[in-house]
Amino acid sequence: MRFVAYYRVSTAKQGQSGLGLEAQRQTVLRSVGDGELLEEFTEVESGKLNSRPQLQVALKHARLTKSTLIVAKLDRLSRNAAFLNELFDADVPIRCADMPFADRFTVGILAQVAQWERERISDRTKSALVVAKARGRILGGKRVNQRCVGAAERIKALETRRFASEQRKLDVMPYVEAARAAGHTSLRGIARYLNARRIAAPRGGNWQAAQVARLKTEAS
Repeated sequence: MRFVAYYRVSTAKQGQSGLGLEAQRQTVLRSVGDGELLEEFTEVESGKLNSRPQLQVALKHARLTKSTLIVAKLDRLSRNAAFLNELFDADVPIRCADMPFADRFTVGILAQVAQWERERISDRTKSALVVAKARGRILGGKRVNQRCVGAAERIKALETRRFASEQRKLDVMPYVEAARAAGHTSLRGIARYLNARRIAAPRGGNWQAAQVARLKTEAS
């Protein structure tokens, strides 16, 4: 059998240090065994987000070479059940090295479990922030006060906001494309189109041309 490997770590620091990557690679190599590992792709991205350039490249390479995409564990692909189900429904076979004989039904159950774990992590982060605030810690505000918030709490809060921002961009872009299709090609025209359909701007209120420009830049 031929394989294309996909590895993922959540932070740039892990990617630079190799933390977690080598363990994933060793797990994959053991599973490949006498098979042929054609290519390896590495992504530095949170498991919450579905925008995975390297995963798409890996899937394309596996499709073109008629290979199996292999990962060390299911959560290296994603913790989003819908996204995982979509991947396993695609035309590229996928193997999880830690459970090589799992069938589609098993993967579906584990995908739900992975998403449940992700949601519990998010809930615990929010609860920790509430407790920290109740104890008098200053969340946000002036930079000098940010030392009051634990490093792990700050990272989780940033990830939560980043995920919400990415998800919102994915939700809004179809309306931007619809505006273009309707003949609204200028930034102001697109903003008027979004406002007419009561699509709230990122911070509430009405869309402005500058906000549309940022949205298009981030999405490109």
